[in-house]
Amino acid sequence: MKIVGVAACTVGIAHTYIAQEKLENAGKKAGHEIHIETQGTIGIENELTQKQIDEADIVILAADVKIAGRERFDGKRIIQVTTEIAVKSPNKLVEKAAEVVNQKK
Repeated sequence: MKIVGVAACTVGIAHTYIAQEKLENAGKKAGHEIHIETQGTIGIENELTQKQIDEADIVILAADVKIAGRERFDGKRIIQVTTEIAVKSPNKLVEKAAEVVNQKK
């Protein structure tokens, strides 16, 4: 499964990067390809390519604020959660993403 997503917390520092790291580790541990863009105080990092978005089976938005470029994900299956959920339960979140993708097949 291919997962893309965005992590963005209210301050744009700690939780943004913690959520990114936790989601990427959980995704890789489960055997998925995962790319998480961060949107924080220093702008957008690890910006997703259109190809990554197009090929993704699902999008995870771990955000406490409005994210820039949300329209890029129009037409994709999206799971939206707070950064706190991504930080505290990344494995369950990735499992849920897999369930959503498998239900749609």
